[in-house]
Amino acid sequence: MLIGHAFEEGVLHLSLPGDLDLTTRSAADLEAQALAQTHRPRLVRVQLSTADPSPASLSVLSRVRRFCENVRIPLTVVGPVKVAAAPPQE
Repeated sequence: MLIGHAFEEGVLHLSLPGDLDLTTRSAADLEAQALAQTHRPRLVRVQLSTADPSPASLSVLSRVRRFCENVRIPLTVVGPVKVAAAPPQE
């Protein structure tokens, strides 16, 4: 699998790598669509893994958005998770 996923409480969580390229773009898109068709979620949530995704990753995001619109599944997109730095030790 090129993309990570989890399904909980009707939400399909997809983790989209930021380094997809032209050779992996179509496979990632097909995986996302197959997961959505299999789980029939009430919401799809896409997590970007980097603040500057590759053009191919953005293309997959665009295709997933279009697919979700066509089958009337709401889509949300969130950026990379930032971990707060620990306060300095004294």
